[in-house]
Amino acid sequence: MGQNTVKKIREELLLSKAELARKAGVSPLTIDRIEKGKDCRMETKRKIILALGCELGDKDKIFTDDR
Repeated sequence: MGQNTVKKIREELLLSKAELARKAGVSPLTIDRIEKGKDCRMETKRKIILALGCELGDKDKIFTDDR
């Protein structure tokens, strides 16, 4: 399973899973699965990175186990 810091960043921003999901245009279930380390499509990662207010270049800091 991949490692990521989505939950840590989301909590630092005081966002609920539902709020992040709405901002990213994905389901809350998708956010939950990603925070548990499940993999997702690159497009989903892009949406989450932007919804967190990060730059796409920060991808490796947020999703650390990309191959």
